[in-house]
Amino acid sequence: MDITDTLQHSSHVVASSGYRRVRWRNGLGWTREILRLPDHDVDWALRLSIAEIERDAAFSAFPGVERELVLLQGNGVRLRFDDGRVADVLSPYGRVRFAGEAAVHGELLDGVTHDFNLMWRREAVHAELLHRPLVGPMYFFSEPGVAWAIHLLAGQARFEAGSALPALEAGDTAWLAAGERQRHALHGGGELLAIRLTPAVAGAASGA
Repeated sequence: MDITDTLQHSSHVVASSGYRRVRWRNGLGWTREILRLPDHDVDWALRLSIAEIERDAAFSAFPGVERELVLLQGNGVRLRFDDGRVADVLSPYGRVRFAGEAAVHGELLDGVTHDFNLMWRREAVHAELLHRPLVGPMYFFSEPGVAWAIHLLAGQARFEAGSALPALEAGDTAWLAAGERQRHALHGGGELLAIRLTPAVAGAASGA
């Protein structure tokens, strides 16, 4: 897998209406897949999705993968790990990071939840997830070895005049590809998740 080529996958916006609903790997739930890179590759380096947790259930195992879960809707979910760790992911936008090979059981605290699910193959990619308010312009710089994924949690946003990328509504996701250095100015109001992605070695070396 050439991770440099993967991060240079062309910039685009995925509307929430275009997310693909698929079964969890273990068959115990559903997820709406936002993005998978490389495209349609079982051995992906990066996957973004929104997990629909409708009942208490074991999570699927993903050896070699790091995961970060962010609560989008609902009152919360409690994760119980086989090593005894317990993590409550609570509203608003609670989050937890864990290893994909960990044995985890999710328990709903009070009804169904929808959870943003970031997964990346640790030998290939370094990922940093940021939760930020969007007030006026926000700037993202893509460059060789640096790509961004932007998920708009609430509000509306648009890229600066001249951008080929369409406006974002709440729930949409933009992919800003690595490549020649470029500034992306996002204007609007609301909240977003911004994920900075670099090759694993470069990410470790920079301490990002």
